[in-house]
Amino acid sequence: MKPKQSKLLSQWLADEQAPFSGWDFSYLKHRFIQERPCWDYVATAKRLLKKSNYVLDMATGGGEVFSALAPFPAHTVAIEGWKPNVVVARKRLKPFGVKVIEANELHKLPFANGEFDLVLNRHGGINQASAKEIYRVLCNTGLFLIQQIEDSTLKDLCKEFGANQKWSSHTFFQVKKYFVKAGFHIEDAKHWSAKLMFNDVGAFVYFLKAIPWLVPGFSVKKHFKALEKLQKKLDSGKKLVFVQKSFLVLVRKEQVLE
Repeated sequence: MKPKQSKLLSQWLADEQAPFSGWDFSYLKHRFIQERPCWDYVATAKRLLKKSNYVLDMATGGGEVFSALAPFPAHTVAIEGWKPNVVVARKRLKPFGVKVIEANELHKLPFANGEFDLVLNRHGGINQASAKEIYRVLCNTGLFLIQQIEDSTLKDLCKEFGANQKWSSHTFFQVKKYFVKAGFHIEDAKHWSAKLMFNDVGAFVYFLKAIPWLVPGFSVKKHFKALEKLQKKLDSGKKLVFVQKSFLVLVRKEQVLE
């Protein structure tokens, strides 16, 4: 292996082994640029929180984003399905009085009918069954806000590594159908295509290790040639830019007359 290759390998292996917890990408500060969508999820969620008394945050991760929405109503709960994140979220959200429960957002929710007047979901899963569950745990006129990344997002990135994913129909339009079928009224819905740019290949490595489902089985040694190809692209003056698609939908549970 040539000296330059050896140096790159050492750096990429270091990036591969760098710690990652919750959903914290601060390790990549200044190393990648992500275009922000045409909406502000945090500002929107904060506005809704001020008018709510019973709140649920789904797939809270390590509580990084949800903690930024404080202060919270007395009855505020967060759920997270990945055990390592549950520990992180409990530590981060406990000072704000938020109870964190280990539960998968796509399964039956461990809550009573009509328990919440606001449910939030930022980058957690959603399907027809879970849309019905959210409808169940919301009170009449309760609101559900979701920000999602489409399944086909970063498809161009995956192709660089020969990861031929079978993309599902989890799209902006399909998710809206879930809500309509569940009985919700759509208050607002926005779709956005953004650019994700990496300033160095090591940042790319860290990103793929943090999100393992993009390129299953990814490792520096296994994909060294593909990483070298990306490095040559950078060396030639080109940029590592990929497309990420996301959407935001706000729905309301319509009044059910007894």
